[in-house]
Amino acid sequence: MTSRFNPALAAVALLTALGAAGCGSSSPSAPTAVADVTITMVGDRGAQSYTPNPMTMRTGQTVAWKNGDSTTHDATQDASRFATGTINAGATSSPVTMSTAGTFTYHCTIHPGMVGTIVVQ
Repeated sequence: MTSRFNPALAAVALLTALGAAGCGSSSPSAPTAVADVTITMVGDRGAQSYTPNPMTMRTGQTVAWKNGDSTTHDATQDASRFATGTINAGATSSPVTMSTAGTFTYHCTIHPGMVGTIVVQ
């Protein structure tokens, strides 16, 4: 009996092997939640440190910060209503839900000159 190469079966076998290999990982992977809007950290540049700035969004939407700089930053609301924790270069924070309308100023606690504003309508 001669066997023929079946590309569909080969693909299934490869995906199964890759999936099984990932199951034995000793480091857990963080869940990836997608935010409604993303603010990018561009560096210690005062009011131009976060882009867009100001960010306008609707009540109930989520926002995340992506660190587009080469050093660690964070985003902490001035009245301590939210704080992202440190965000390494290239990483993105967990989403924060903006459940109350208003204007919210925030800054980087590592680089206090970095400032931003979110307007929630």
